[in-house]
Amino acid sequence: MQFNENLNRLKTYEPGKDIELIAKEYGVKEVIKLASNENPLGTSQKAREAIIQNASKAYLYPDDSASELRNALALKFGLKMQNVIIGAGSDQIIELATHAKLNHQNAFLQCGISFAMYEIYAKQVGAKAYKTRSITHDLNEFKSLYEMYKDEIKILYLCLPNNPLGECLNAFDVEEFLKDLDEDCLVVIDAAYNEFASFKDEKKHINPAKFIEKFPNLLYLGTFSKLYGLGGLRVGYGVANEDLIDALYKLRAPFNVNILALKAAVAALDDEEFVKSSLENNFSQMQKFEDFARFNAIEFIPSYTNFITYFFEEQNSSNLSEKLLKKGIIVRDLKSYGLNAMRITIGKPYENTRFFEEFEDILKKN
Repeated sequence: MQFNENLNRLKTYEPGKDIELIAKEYGVKEVIKLASNENPLGTSQKAREAIIQNASKAYLYPDDSASELRNALALKFGLKMQNVIIGAGSDQIIELATHAKLNHQNAFLQCGISFAMYEIYAKQVGAKAYKTRSITHDLNEFKSLYEMYKDEIKILYLCLPNNPLGECLNAFDVEEFLKDLDEDCLVVIDAAYNEFASFKDEKKHINPAKFIEKFPNLLYLGTFSKLYGLGGLRVGYGVANEDLIDALYKLRAPFNVNILALKAAVAALDDEEFVKSSLENNFSQMQKFEDFARFNAIEFIPSYTNFITYFFEEQNSSNLSEKLLKKGIIVRDLKSYGLNAMRITIGKPYENTRFFEEFEDILKKN
């Protein structure tokens, strides 16, 4: 059987390893998953209650307009419901944007290392990828590449903060950079982790209402999979001007987000105490990961997310990750990104302590 020739250019997305499979494969009783940037505190009580209260409605199709969640997000950001689209994870909005703007005759631009789905979706439609030499966001290099290939580049991705590295640009610098872009270039600000960055440093905060007012070609993405603890329900959103949202709606499949996800997301938005606790746990524990790296002479990039990335010179990240797996600790090896590095989700205090103990022992024996 023959398939679309674009498939020959694609690599399959590599998800985090499953807890049950690791426990079975390695015979480990307790597995700690620090690989997929899920909220270690779980799901908020309000969201859990919303799921239970609406479980009896699972036989019904969800509200296709997602009006309750769109209104809640509009209220949060000071916008109108018409400025919001809901997706099965924010990566579904990336897919819609790809089909709206890219084809085999044009291209997208991203920094050297960023979220893998930008390129996977682009290659599905035959579009070309331009990447900066720098693995992190260098706006001067972005500007140079954009000026060089501006006739081809129809989407420019800024992942703020960046996944899988964790760095983040200042909002002011982003705003100044965007002033020089052509309005036909769709700018996607992937803000899946921006709540973390805003908590750590207000200069990193991207205000979607302000940005879409100034830049009609901008699409802001958010998710409930990280801070809000709803990764298993797959719900994200896009914020943009009405014309852009209308275009994306033409590509959206009907009933794309299930009823429990919609109800849980509305409740999660309202649980400010859970959000505050999650942010405080994250950055108090993040300091321990930075201290551990310095003590063991491990290079890292200061992170504005709920994970930290360790870089290695002499040790092999794949070997180290495999040894951690045998101890029942799952981290994300970044060899698939071409990096000798591992990304570690910030967990609960006892999970992090176990990681430090086991990893230090591995480093000494390696």
